[in-house]
Amino acid sequence: MLDLLAEKKEFTVSEISFAIKHLVETNFAYVRVKGEIFGAKRADSGHWYLSLKDENSLLAAVCWRGVANSLPIKIEDGVEVIASGKITTFNGRSSYQLVIEKLEIAGEGALLKLLEERKQKFLAEGLFAAEHKKKIPYLPQTIGVITSPTGAVIRDIIHRIRDRFPTRIIVWPTPVQGEGAAEKIAAAIKGFNDLPVDSPYKPDVLIVARGGGSLEDLWPFNEEIVVRAVYNSEIPLISAVGHETDTMLIDYAADLRAPTPTGAAEFAVPVKTELYNGLLTTDLRIKNAVFRYFNELKQYMEALGRGIPSLEQIVLENQQKIDDRHERLQLAFANLLKDKNNLIKLTNLKPFYIKTLLETKKENLRNLALRLESVSIDAVLKRGFAWVSDGKFQTLYNTNSAKKAQNLHIRFADGIVKARVTERDCAIQGDLFDNW
Repeated sequence: MLDLLAEKKEFTVSEISFAIKHLVETNFAYVRVKGEIFGAKRADSGHWYLSLKDENSLLAAVCWRGVANSLPIKIEDGVEVIASGKITTFNGRSSYQLVIEKLEIAGEGALLKLLEERKQKFLAEGLFAAEHKKKIPYLPQTIGVITSPTGAVIRDIIHRIRDRFPTRIIVWPTPVQGEGAAEKIAAAIKGFNDLPVDSPYKPDVLIVARGGGSLEDLWPFNEEIVVRAVYNSEIPLISAVGHETDTMLIDYAADLRAPTPTGAAEFAVPVKTELYNGLLTTDLRIKNAVFRYFNELKQYMEALGRGIPSLEQIVLENQQKIDDRHERLQLAFANLLKDKNNLIKLTNLKPFYIKTLLETKKENLRNLALRLESVSIDAVLKRGFAWVSDGKFQTLYNTNSAKKAQNLHIRFADGIVKARVTERDCAIQGDLFDNW
């Protein structure tokens, strides 16, 4: 193009502009430019117009709406970034500009600022909420590991798990830094979760791990796509990224954070020998407890047995009582028969006995008659007592009854006097009845 232009002595403005545009875009089709954002503004169309500057120069840049909406960082002044794209010219102003296709944070200070902003955003959404975290299973049958297939991390995890409690391990290999790493890590988490429940390859717990590195190297584990994939995981997940002092956003979203990949393996499975010894100890304690329990029951039953007489003793004692009653009954029968026999003999041999018996009975009868006579009404009246009754000959026992009756019958030994009670002085007037 330049050769063709060189043959001409005169050029149009468009020809020059086109030649420069072709030259620039051909030689700067893809560049990565590091600088600080300056003068950023968003047009009504959604496109962003800004500049990148350093100590000495200023480079105009544009980020079209479609690209801007998908950027992982916010475009704002003062942020040091690395912008990737192509250099093109704008003929209308005889200027050139960078068309941004990708934008990433440059410098640890800017990264830390972005990290804090994301952290606060995810906190507000509840992605780090403690009540959302799931319990890590005690004895997983299968462990899924998401990490680089090469390097010390996966070897350390496998070695540690085999030492503690050999368990099936399934590795989903992914890049753990660089462009596209975050998307592949998130896809691996989702991929494990999407496996059918009855699949032999579906893990009971996941470990996302990588070794130490700079903040830029570990940045994929701060990306939103990874944090949301961890939060949405139905499989309990352990994060083990970087060294113990490194804390990524994935650590807040994970169900459990391990300080190192080796620590994640230790959290995932117990020590088999310790578990075995613990079971032996528990088994021994159970056996001892059962032995003590039955031994106490035996002693209790023996104590009860000592307080209860033997069945043979009870039967013998009752037999002795029966023998005693039988002997006494026989003696009583014999004495009764003897008395009756003697009475019969006296009756047959001594008639005078009968006469004496009759006289005795008569005397007893007379005595009873005299006793009955002594307590009869006539005998009492003869001793000076009187029997007071009302007009209907109902016995009166006190003065109140006499006042109410008014007409009285007073019986003496030799007759009855009829009397009347007056209210004035309770005087008694009466007539003598004939004996009755």
